[in-house]
This record gives sequence, structure tokens and C-alpha cells, in this order.
Amino acid sequence: MPVWGRFVPVVFGIGFLALFAIGLTLGPPQEIDSAYKNKALPAFTLAPLFDGGDGLTAQNLRSGQPVLLNIFASWCTPCRAEHGVLMDLKARGVPIYAINYKDARGAAQRFLNRLGNPYRAIGYDGNGATALDLGVYGVPETFVIDAAGRVQMRHVGPLNAQDVREKILPYFTGQGEETDNALSR
Repeated sequence: MPVWGRFVPVVFGIGFLALFAIGLTLGPPQEIDSAYKNKALPAFTLAPLFDGGDGLTAQNLRSGQPVLLNIFASWCTPCRAEHGVLMDLKARGVPIYAINYKDARGAAQRFLNRLGNPYRAIGYDGNGATALDLGVYGVPETFVIDAAGRVQMRHVGPLNAQDVREKILPYFTGQGEETDNALSR
């Protein structure tokens, strides 16, 4: 083997580490296109999280006004971090629906009873099959659904005040891709 041949693995290793380091500095992607962008979500029906509460179906999200669909779990630390933001959105009149993902029903109920419930209806997805069908690969994830029930935006990770101001509220104030003004109703 020639002398330079010994350095090939080292050069490739250094190149790989450099690319990895660059990727880490870019930070996590927050807005990722959904496979359902400008399309309706597939049909689904989920049982309610709370006994006597409303479950969730894809039809609930075709309400004639824009809505948020939030995927959360009580065991998810970033879900706890974004919960206050969701409570603020509810106070602003934004309709929010949820899928409780791969969670223990009692733990999710305690989570919402302690921190407040920002959701109009919550579907319980104990095995995660519905979330998987929607393309969800982690929690939290939030979708903006337009008045016709089509996905307009998908946000991966916890929402913060800047995300709300720049990415979420425009859909509800007539300045996003969806022009229906849900907050004026």
C-alpha cells in the first residue's frame, strides 16, 4: 500500500466530523414541509383523552376556520416548555386541537389538569399509529390547518413567542397563506 493510502481514512474521518460540526451549528429545523402541504389530512378517528370528552377526527379540523393541531405527550419536556404558549394562543381565541401521542392516559390527564387545557378536543393515540400516518416523528409538532382542512404549515419542536408572532398568528389574522380571519369571529 502506498504511503498516502494510509491517510485516506483519516481525511474522510476529518471531513465527516467537519460536516457533522457544521450541521450542529445550524440548529434544529423548525418548519418542515408536510407531505400533506395544501392537502387534507387523511381520515382518522381517535377516542377522547378524557372520559366524556370529545375525541378527535379529521373532520373536526375542517371547521370552516383555521385551526392548530398540536401533537403532545406528558412525558415530553419540550411539550411542557411550549404549554404556556398554547395557553396564550387559546386566550387569544386560536382554536387548538390535539393528539396525545404514545402516552399513559392518566399521566396526560394529570398534565393538563395541573397546567391547564388549551385544547377544544383531544384524541388519544396510545400506540402512535395516527401520528405516524400524519408524518409525525417526535413531539411536540404543530400543524396549521386552513379553513378547508388543508395543512398550511408544520412546525417541529416547541413553539415559542417568536414562532407564534412570525409563523402562527399570520394565519389567524389574514396575513398568512390562509386569508380567513378566525380571530375576528
